[in-house]
Amino acid sequence: MNATARPSSPPFGRIAKLPSGHEMHYLEQGKGPAVVLVHGSGPGANGYSNFKRNIGPIAEAGYRVLVPDMIGFGWSAKPDIDYPLELFVTTLLEFLDGVGVKRCTLVGNSLGGAISIKASLDRPGLVEKLVMMGTGGIESRETYFAMPGIRAMVSQFVGAGFDKPALRELLEMLAFDPRVVDDALLEERWNVLQTQPKAVLARMLIPDLSPRLIDITCPVLGFWGVEDHFCPVSGANKILAAVGDSRMVLFAHCGHWAMLEYPDIFNRYVVDFLRH
Repeated sequence: MNATARPSSPPFGRIAKLPSGHEMHYLEQGKGPAVVLVHGSGPGANGYSNFKRNIGPIAEAGYRVLVPDMIGFGWSAKPDIDYPLELFVTTLLEFLDGVGVKRCTLVGNSLGGAISIKASLDRPGLVEKLVMMGTGGIESRETYFAMPGIRAMVSQFVGAGFDKPALRELLEMLAFDPRVVDDALLEERWNVLQTQPKAVLARMLIPDLSPRLIDITCPVLGFWGVEDHFCPVSGANKILAAVGDSRMVLFAHCGHWAMLEYPDIFNRYVVDFLRH
């Protein structure tokens, strides 16, 4: 999509040209140690919509906050190809190398959690700490496809597609309080959705990484909403059982988006974890 045709929402930042040939869009704010916010999947997903209540507070606490759009999402390239986890991890690592990040904390929601886990295993010298919210990639495909949110998302996206009311209905499943899905968030996701090929979700391949959780060597902070309709809260115990240096925050009256539903508490916990 050329710049003149691109909607103003979500905001446009910069483009990184990767060695693999893909173009990755990203936002950047603040200076200091690098904190990389890795968004989740879904129709119209992008880094800004996932983390708009967290970028400023974390940057103001003294960190260089990088918010890439994964390949297939946001304003990044959206080729009509398969979307295995390896693609997301490889392009994220290429991006971090390109912007000069030698050490960082990865903050991943849903698909972004799976990407962050795999990146920390592939490049342990790069990832200093992990923060994960309702992370994916730690259950079987059958378990995820039994979740009501995943069923609704996949069937609609690869079938008839979404009009705006259907998109709002799906997004409201991501949050416990539907008021989180305001008109601005709906517009951001809708604008990106108009550019997404069905391959992004229909041909996404994310393995179950739970047997490898025990290999994570960095400290982990996790968040989970007990009313998550996309990734079962049992994943929290999997992480705690496997990762020795881990802690988990469970929120009542919270769905899949702890960072958007409880941003003040989330930001305080994350900044404290970064500092200590």
